[in-house]
Formats: sequence, C-alpha cells, structure tokens
Amino acid sequence: YWDLDYDPKKETLVTVGASEAIDLALRAILEPGDEVLYQEPVYVSYAPTVKMAGGVPVAVTTYAEHQFKMQPDHLRAKITPRSKVLMLNYPNNPTGGVMDRATLTEIAKICEEHDLIVISDEIYAHLTYSGKHVCFASLPGMRERTVLLNGFSKAYAMTGWRLGYALGDEEIIKAMTKIHQFTILCCSTNAQYAAIEALRNGESAMLEMKKSYDERRKFFVAGLNKIGLTCFEPLGAFYAFPSIKISGLDSNTFAEELLREEKVAVTPGGAFGECGEGYVRCSLASSMENLKESLVRMERFLERHKKQVG
Repeated sequence: YWDLDYDPKKETLVTVGASEAIDLALRAILEPGDEVLYQEPVYVSYAPTVKMAGGVPVAVTTYAEHQFKMQPDHLRAKITPRSKVLMLNYPNNPTGGVMDRATLTEIAKICEEHDLIVISDEIYAHLTYSGKHVCFASLPGMRERTVLLNGFSKAYAMTGWRLGYALGDEEIIKAMTKIHQFTILCCSTNAQYAAIEALRNGESAMLEMKKSYDERRKFFVAGLNKIGLTCFEPLGAFYAFPSIKISGLDSNTFAEELLREEKVAVTPGGAFGECGEGYVRCSLASSMENLKESLVRMERFLERHKKQVG
C-alpha cells in the first residue's frame, strides 16, 4: 500500500495484535532511563508500556485547534539528551486526528537531527476519510529508523482475533522476535489463516465498512456540535472526541453520570492523558440507529446538567 518492501524473514514479525508489537519494540530498543516521546491524547497503554520497559514517557501535548496533530516545534521543545524514541499514532485513538505529509516531513527531519528511532502505530491507516494516508516509513530516510506497526483489528474488523505485525530494521526485528518467542511463542494459526483470507478477498468488504463509518462520522460529529458538544472533524479512525466543558463536569463524572442516567457509554478523555481531560471519546462502531438515539439522550443529559451548573 505504501510503496515499501520488507524481507518477510528478517524484517517482519507477526504479533498478537499491535499492542504486543508496541511492547516488544520498546523492550527491544530501550535502556533504563531512555526517554520516549509520544503524543497526547493517545491510546491508554502507551505511557504504562514505556514504564514497564524501563523508559521514561514524555508527553507532547496536541490540541483541538491544531486538529490534534503533533506540532514539530512542540516536539522539539521536549527533546533532551536522553530522548531515544518517538512514538506516533495516526490516525489517532482517541481523537481521530490524522497527520499531513508536510508536518510529518518536518518531524522526520527532527528525528534525523536527534537520531530518534520512530515507532509508528498506523493501525487505523486504512480508515482515513480525506486524502491518502502518509506512512511515516515511506518518507525519505525514515524506513531505516522506523518500526512500522499495523494489524487486522480495525480495517478488517478482527479485533478479537488479536493479530498485528511489525516491520523494520533487521536487528530490531530480531530482538523483538527473541522476546516474542519467550513470552508468546506464536500467534494463533486460525487468526493467521483468517488474515490471509482478509488480504486476498476482504478489500471490498473493508471499503464498504469504511464508507459506512464515514457516513456515521459525518452524521454524529454534526449532531454533537448541534447539541452543544464542540467537536472538531476527525478525518480518520472511528471515534469522535468532543469537548464536554459546557457540562461543567470532569470527564470521569460526565461518563459515569451519562451511563447511569441515560445508559450511554463514552470513555473519559482523561484516560488518554492529562490533556484529554475536558473531552470524552465516542465510538462510531455502532449502528446509525444507536448513534441517533445516543444523541437524543446526550442532549437530554446536557440540558439537565447545564441547568444545574447555571
């Protein structure tokens, strides 16, 4: 897809989901005290996995006004002599934010300048709704310093099958494989055969699913903004990440009370890092009927709590 070639025997590792690949890459690369730069808000396991590998997580805050894109100058400001790895996740979970080629090219230059190894988690790459996904490893000079992660959970709706993969430098993949062999041994054979079928014959179904997500994305984000929950337009993944500041509630209380009062489940933004506070993550992996009903219930919930705040 991205005009990249990897040796299947030396530069490829099949993992139990992309989450295992993240863990393996960090354990293979880090020495105690090495700093790992990563964007926030981001998937909940990033910082804990860095710590378990002996590293020091260093968050680079992203903002709604920048469409939750990592800004090169913000990244540069967080780099120290201990910085070793940059972790990227785009399209992003939880925000749905994507990265454009120009910004990624600037980040690539910073990585070269500071000799950073990049772990690029692109599990939502196929679920990009505007323009074409730009793979970080495809940028000039980045293949050699990038561990590219992907999998079958999102694009092929195989979440429970737990199958991902890592592509990268032979020495890093070799070290990851050694850890993988002693901790997991191998991935499910059934899942691997299912993935082969998905690659051979599943693209049309994937594109149909993507079209459906796109329709739900447009409808739901417009609905959130209409009821007063300001939400930027996510251009990837299958999430919306609206601001809940109008409610006067913190994200944990908002999520708990919305579930208790209206039976609508969202994830508190604070779970994705400190800068996620004041937001909640809404999943679009539900039917259009459920999404419509959830907006009705969320509006009702907001009206009650806005009156209490007032």
